[in-house]
Amino acid sequence: MSSEKKNRKQIRKDQVSHEAETQAGYLTLLRKAWLVRLIIMLFAFVLYANTLGHDYVQDDAIVITDNMFTTQGVSGILGLLQYDTFYGFFKEEGKANLVSGGRYRPLTPVMFAIGWQFFGHNPFIGHLLNILFYGLIGILIFEIISLFRVEKLDMKLLAILTALIFLAHPIHTEVVANIKGRDEIMAMLGSLCCLYAVMRGLSTKKIYWYVIATLSIFLAISSKENAVTFLAVIPLSVWYFSSDDQQASVVGKSLKSMVAPFIGVVVFILIRSSILGFDFGSAPSELMNNPYIKMVNGQYIPFDPSEKMATIIFTLGKYIQLLFFPHPLTHDYYPRHIGIMNFGDITVWLSIIMYVVLGCFAIMGIRKRRILSYCILYFLATISIVSNVVFPIGTNMSERFLFMPSLGFALFLAYMLYQLKSKRSIFYGVSALILLLFSIKSYSRNQAWSSDYNLFQTDKHTSKNSAKLNNAVAGALSTAAYKEPDEAAKNSMLQEAVQRASKAIDIHPTYKNAYLLKANSHHYLKEYQKAATAYEQALSIDPGYEEAIKNAAINDRELGRYFGQVENNLAKSISYLERALQVMPDDYEANRLIGTAYGFSGAAAESIKYFSKAVQLEPKVAGAYVNLGKAYMNDGRTEEAQVQFNKAKEIDPNVRIE
Repeated sequence: MSSEKKNRKQIRKDQVSHEAETQAGYLTLLRKAWLVRLIIMLFAFVLYANTLGHDYVQDDAIVITDNMFTTQGVSGILGLLQYDTFYGFFKEEGKANLVSGGRYRPLTPVMFAIGWQFFGHNPFIGHLLNILFYGLIGILIFEIISLFRVEKLDMKLLAILTALIFLAHPIHTEVVANIKGRDEIMAMLGSLCCLYAVMRGLSTKKIYWYVIATLSIFLAISSKENAVTFLAVIPLSVWYFSSDDQQASVVGKSLKSMVAPFIGVVVFILIRSSILGFDFGSAPSELMNNPYIKMVNGQYIPFDPSEKMATIIFTLGKYIQLLFFPHPLTHDYYPRHIGIMNFGDITVWLSIIMYVVLGCFAIMGIRKRRILSYCILYFLATISIVSNVVFPIGTNMSERFLFMPSLGFALFLAYMLYQLKSKRSIFYGVSALILLLFSIKSYSRNQAWSSDYNLFQTDKHTSKNSAKLNNAVAGALSTAAYKEPDEAAKNSMLQEAVQRASKAIDIHPTYKNAYLLKANSHHYLKEYQKAATAYEQALSIDPGYEEAIKNAAINDRELGRYFGQVENNLAKSISYLERALQVMPDDYEANRLIGTAYGFSGAAAESIKYFSKAVQLEPKVAGAYVNLGKAYMNDGRTEEAQVQFNKAKEIDPNVRIE
């Protein structure tokens, strides 16, 4: 062999040796648990640090800013514990139970109340705590998978990779970037604590671990009901990852592992039932709370069974797609972002095929306790409760519903990447690339959650056919337009608001709030007659709709002004003003306008009546006395007129009396 070939061979040996030493160095560092925990927490913090300046968004109003109990601070905790979670927002029993079965999730509202007590209206604290709790979830994932026993696998490395993939996944942005998402975070954190405690209890035989497990699952399910799925996940985890080779022994351990969490769940159910009762209710007949109804001959009726099942199956397939390819993301999957599906659609069959294949893999791996089988069964168990198969959840799907199930995907992906471990450069390169792409998407998506306006404006391009989002965009635009100083920009925003509200109505013909927002936008555009029509449509759906009643009265006042001052149609002006005064009899401007209209029409007595009312309402306005004085003059009562003119001069010596 030539000296040149020997040198090349020696160089390759040196390179391999160096890589092996470097690899050993990395692995030695990763054996330091404190360092791994620090890395995981820092990773979570860096990913979501850009949410710290965000405002309260979306359902934060329901559980925090507009909740009468939460905003009382600590003194409101009793109310949070003894009512449905929505009661503090709606302040009425009937409205609080809009979603089938009601919601009893007191843990996070209590946390928010305590936060409000010490920090007040401060979203920074809410976002900071979400990030810290999210980082703790990553640490727990690492700790739990490190306890798993799988032959020939470096579980520490697999645990780190799983934790990082879970934290980086963009599907979690809705949960972490939205303070209200704390319910998902605490449900996951408590469930994982329970799993960890059970596994430690089985290995150490210390009773206090089971006490911790019971308390953990109780707190988890007090945050959100999907924690109940860990009654299946925990024995499943013991079965797959116990170090015991004796099948009978593993079965015994699996059954034993269920006792502590079962006690915690039963205690919660008893408390919940004492608050809400045992009636889980039927599916509502309102589209925004029941996506499985459709309009036929002017009435909403349930989907055909095949339509409902096809739509559910499609959404289950959509969940898998979002795990592998999380783009585009949206906060809104309400009708009809997810359309009415049927079994003639190929995407439904693709979803069926995926789940059949997954089911087969899961079943085939149960006996040999294969890790991929566990990943599938974990996913199926945790997705089941939000799938609309078990019971209706009020919407088609949501990205936050993947928060708990996505751990199965993270473990699956980590395991697949682990197979590349022998090819170190490929293993590190592909793993780093996936984490980088996920992280970039998460960091970018966080920006959408900075405010309601930004969220709606971002997601309107994705959820084009969602009645709820089109309605939300209309509301956000009309609110922003009201504060917009530039007239051209203001009108442009209002015109889009009308279009968005009209789109929402096309999708959901009995959407009373969309009619209200359409009417408000027409009103701001000074299209008063169009606004009146939209208000009437809202009130035809709900005659007691207070906001529509009040706004319609204001619009009637402006119609009265228009017909009196522009059209010179005094009869029509008086008609609209009288209608406005039926709702707001103490409105100064409406009384002034109708007094003027009656004055021009020659009805002096009526004119005096309304101008007198105006004076009572605004006794410090000189012009009110001038108007009343003129009404007296028109009625030939000059002395009384002069009294009013003198009062006007007392208030404002420069007031004009003609």
